[in-house]
Amino acid sequence: MPQKQRKQGNERVQLLWGGRFKKPLAEEALRFSSSFSVDKRLWKQDILGSIAHAVMLGETGIISASEAKALVKGLLALMRDIEAGKVELEGPDEDIHSFVERKLREYVGEVAGKLHTARSRNDQVVTDFRLWCRDAVKQLAEAILKVQQALVEQAEQHIDTLLPGMTHLQHAQPVRLAHHLLAHFWALQRDLERLKDLLPRLNTSPLGAAALAGSGLPIDPELTARLLGFEKTAQNSMDAVSDRDFACELVFICALTMVHLSRLAEEIVLWSTPEFGFVTLDDAWCTGSSIMPQKRNPDIAELVRGKAALVIGALTQLLTLLKGLPLTYNRDLQEDKGIVFNAVDTTLACLSAMSQLVATATFNADRMRQALVRDFSTATDLADYLVRKGVPFREAHRIVGQLVLHLSELGKGLEDATLDDLRLFSDKFNGDALAVLQPEQSVERRKELAGTAKSSVVKQLRRARAEMKRTVIWLQRFPTISPDLKQICP
Repeated sequence: MPQKQRKQGNERVQLLWGGRFKKPLAEEALRFSSSFSVDKRLWKQDILGSIAHAVMLGETGIISASEAKALVKGLLALMRDIEAGKVELEGPDEDIHSFVERKLREYVGEVAGKLHTARSRNDQVVTDFRLWCRDAVKQLAEAILKVQQALVEQAEQHIDTLLPGMTHLQHAQPVRLAHHLLAHFWALQRDLERLKDLLPRLNTSPLGAAALAGSGLPIDPELTARLLGFEKTAQNSMDAVSDRDFACELVFICALTMVHLSRLAEEIVLWSTPEFGFVTLDDAWCTGSSIMPQKRNPDIAELVRGKAALVIGALTQLLTLLKGLPLTYNRDLQEDKGIVFNAVDTTLACLSAMSQLVATATFNADRMRQALVRDFSTATDLADYLVRKGVPFREAHRIVGQLVLHLSELGKGLEDATLDDLRLFSDKFNGDALAVLQPEQSVERRKELAGTAKSSVVKQLRRARAEMKRTVIWLQRFPTISPDLKQICP
């Protein structure tokens, strides 16, 4: 029996199923179940996957060489017409797969019906989805790299800029601004490493699993995998069509990247306030007030901070979507793509905004140094001085704490202390103790474990540059469709 058809407007919808049904699908049911508005983003992946599948069908003799050639030619023409805007991604179709097959029929006629041989929408959609996510991994890595470059370039300009490092948002110890900015670099580096680690699990071809049990025809899954640039084929046909771990991992990486961006954004919001005055954002990355003429609001950073909630929510959505599904394919999985698309889109937009916001920001070195005045942030250095004199650290901690209390009651800071002030609390203090109280000496003493000494920060910058270079090389070697398929699809 022929597949069910139904009319919408002036177009005839060709469903990919329906032979065993007596009634056509209800109009509302078709609208409710259609995913085309979302999954049409997969059009290029769907066509590339179909070209590889058609090549394989011809190579194995499942269809004739002339039929395979006609299918490939039609698919290429369709791809080019979509790219040129001659064919719009519109129509009453159930999904992108229905759209491609319907349009292909307009190019090559009835032979289009042979394209779906030995293939189900189940393995087709997850193939498209993996190809899209593979592209997303590369885009995310490139976008993270741009933020890292902005951080490193700012750090290189501020190796000698000192500011209070904080815990609990309270002044703790002096640090270099370069050291602080590089802390954000290394957080993003871990996000990059997670993307690299995901790639081998993501880059697996499910094509050939068909609906769930594989195909009874003599297909060649290794051929389609190689043509599409996949490293390997799935080990189990049921797992192949039901697995969405790769999508969960990708959204998790997006969520954690957004958490890292949100922390950076929060500091920029705080530092741009008059109370801090540590950074001035470029006019191009600020907004104003509709009523208060003087305002320069860090809205872009605030939006990044807010959008982190959306991506974290996407991870919860996706995990909840998957948690109760029996093997193998269930229609619930139709909803996964919109979640992933939104998470990746949001993360890419935020990475792009933050790279430019950081690159154009002006850090106020004088204001940062002034914030160290009378903030007692060299107290630990004074305790360490006593330790070097043989005083147990716990006792040294108590002595310096009493000294801080004494000076604060007098309205003085540690840098205002005299030797007499120090010796009120311990006779271990000598004249050289006063030099310990200077922030410039404090940062220089911290050379170990990538501390904030200048020599250590310079080494960090070299390592950061080396990591970025390695990322560039990795991106240059990123998997893509094979040379064989590139010859077909230049």
